Amino acid sequence: MPVLETRGLTYTYSPGTPFEKTAVDHVDLSIEEGEMIGVMGHTGSGKSTLIQHFNGLLRPTSGQILLEGKDIWEDKKNIRSVRFRVGLVFQYPEYQIFEETVYKDIAFGPKNMGLDDKEIERRVLATAEDIGLDTALLERSPFELSGGQKRRVAIAGVMAMEPKVLILDEPTAGLDPAGRDLILEHIKAYHKRTGNTTLIVSHSMEDIATFADRILVMNKAKLFCFDETKKVFARSEEISQIGLDVPQVTKVFTKLKQRGLDFGKEVYTVGYARELLLKKLAERGRD
Repeated sequence: MPVLETRGLTYTYSPGTPFEKTAVDHVDLSIEEGEMIGVMGHTGSGKSTLIQHFNGLLRPTSGQILLEGKDIWEDKKNIRSVRFRVGLVFQYPEYQIFEETVYKDIAFGPKNMGLDDKEIERRVLATAEDIGLDTALLERSPFELSGGQKRRVAIAGVMAMEPKVLILDEPTAGLDPAGRDLILEHIKAYHKRTGNTTLIVSHSMEDIATFADRILVMNKAKLFCFDETKKVFARSEEISQIGLDVPQVTKVFTKLKQRGLDFGKEVYTVGYARELLLKKLAERGRD
């Protein structure tokens, strides 16, 4: 059974007014437990509206969202529990920090779940390790930390609830390349430890290529594709046509293919490109 599913999900802003706009149009998708999913789409594609439905921040105009097989809107009184099970981290979450210590900020969600102090402590320490925060920082004010550290504290606060599904909206926005790589590595560490389903919204195909099992692409309020990473990159020309930029290494290998040098496989990470090139050079050395 999928952990998260949508059936005919449609959402229209300002219905019945001159400003009416359908942001999500009859989307059907199914996400399995434990998957790492990349979510992509140009500005205005509907991807942000889509993910806000997954934990009940928005209610569908029509259609359903099913969490572990149950419609999350079947009983409105249960929406609060849904938000503990589907955690959503918005862009620039560091602006939502408010507690006096890092420990208290990370513990805020678990505390509101009604967990006892021992379990809260376990979650705070485990999540701090996942996200790369030294325990010495836990008693400091989060407002004394660097921007990157604040970002990690804010993400840890949602991770500590150990949701069945963790959704991160542009978690690397505004970070330099080193900070971006660090955040992504820590998210992967969390995913590996918990095995929980993780969705990352990103404009960067390079980022998504390094971690996603499958990629979900939105275009003009509709689901453009939702498939294995390699199969999505096999459609690189179509992806480019809808306003998304494929990785530079994919562009290079597409050009090579057009010039008759076909490696027979889709290339979307530098590491994999290196392996293919070395193998090709080795083969030519034996000829």
